[in-house]
Amino acid sequence: MVTGRLRVVLVKLHLYIGLSLGLLFVLMGLTGMAIAWREELDAWLNPDLLVASAPMVEAVSPATVQAVTERLAAPPYGKPNLLMLPNHADGVFIAWYPVKGPDGVVPGRSRQVMVDPVTLDVKGERVWGEAGVSRRLLLPTLFHLHRYLLSGDTGKTITGVAGMLLLLTTLVGMVVWWPKMKLRSVVQAFRITHGGSWSRFNYSLHRAGGILAAPVLAIIAFSGWYLNLPKWVTPIVAGVMTVTPPAKHVSAPAPAGARPLSAAQIMAAAQAQYPDAQVTRISFPRKPGDAFEVRLRQPDEVRKDSGATRLWLDAWTGQRLGARDPHDAPAGDTLLNWLFPLHTGEAFGLPGRLFITLFGLAPLTFAVTGVLIWWKRRRGHQRHVIKTAQRSSMRGA
Repeated sequence: MVTGRLRVVLVKLHLYIGLSLGLLFVLMGLTGMAIAWREELDAWLNPDLLVASAPMVEAVSPATVQAVTERLAAPPYGKPNLLMLPNHADGVFIAWYPVKGPDGVVPGRSRQVMVDPVTLDVKGERVWGEAGVSRRLLLPTLFHLHRYLLSGDTGKTITGVAGMLLLLTTLVGMVVWWPKMKLRSVVQAFRITHGGSWSRFNYSLHRAGGILAAPVLAIIAFSGWYLNLPKWVTPIVAGVMTVTPPAKHVSAPAPAGARPLSAAQIMAAAQAQYPDAQVTRISFPRKPGDAFEVRLRQPDEVRKDSGATRLWLDAWTGQRLGARDPHDAPAGDTLLNWLFPLHTGEAFGLPGRLFITLFGLAPLTFAVTGVLIWWKRRRGHQRHVIKTAQRSSMRGA
């Protein structure tokens, strides 16, 4: 229980963070409701771009991956930086290319080219990171608004800091809420009451609803902080848990006259390492010495979409250079691997995603109730000041 001057300081800190960043928290919550279903909504809006001509009856094979890369080899495409494989029967291949401007690569933007896995036809393309409200750009724009505030790395830093401050104000709110250790006080602290007074209902909703929502808010805030500013959060986690340090995986020098392995060979090599896993992404070497990076999803991974298993393979031999396996990870890595699927709700499947979607309204609820509490107290303080001034003037008369 916090009393006295410390309580006043904490209440003011909670208030000032809420008043200054409340609109940003509301924006994050509302946009998060939509992007929790980004892939489904994007495919619904753009079936001509993101839905295959026919459902695939078998898993994507190395031969199909090779056929797609060969289809893209000719201008105006070429070898992509990243190839995302279909993650469901109606999905398409998505090849990613850097967008180049007069001053070089444009940061924050990538050219996406979609390829039908059945016919191998190019279905279309768009620029990921370009803002717009057209069908093709709406969901990517909402994603970039949620994570980058449509402002690139600057916006990413702002939302990361906002996540840190949301975590702080949530923890402060929990401390301020803490009741006396008496049964009646504890029960009262969890009650949402009306009693004929809307101000009482508003206050109890903010107080009791806030403590019930606090664990989820804290997880969302901490995970959002990490996802946008991992260099800030990882050292904190590494201070109390084992975290695998980052490593640069380098391919051996190219043998004379050799050519890098094909996408099919790399995929086959990855499947040989993890025969029960599904390959979801292949990142191609960009310069000499780079390795192939393959992302896979193993059975029972907490990350349900692209998986969290990463494998680095030599560009010339396919030899394993390193791996990140969530099934065999230290405690710190496991915690960090959980943060994204907790943030999106996918850690608990469809019920988790539905819950996170509805929870996106929580920042709006607490912003409205918090402002009403502040406004009522401010008006009460102003009336008190006026009455005090009136008494003083009457005594002087």
